[in-house]
Amino acid sequence: MRKYLVIYEKTKTGYSAYVPDLPGVIATGKTKAMVEKNIFSAIQFHIEGLKEENMRIPKAHAESEILEFPL
Repeated sequence: MRKYLVIYEKTKTGYSAYVPDLPGVIATGKTKAMVEKNIFSAIQFHIEGLKEENMRIPKAHAESEILEFPL
């Protein structure tokens, strides 16, 4: 089992998501729940394709942290 960082962004029309460690894996949705479902499916599809082509499945390297700044 692998864990990948997913970045979610609010857009003018809904949400988008991408996976820094899996270039090209992106998803969109009108709601956060929809984009979560779509990015999960996109990751699965990508990994299945890599396996079918006998390609290396990338390890996760990306990390995140929230920093607070006094304003």
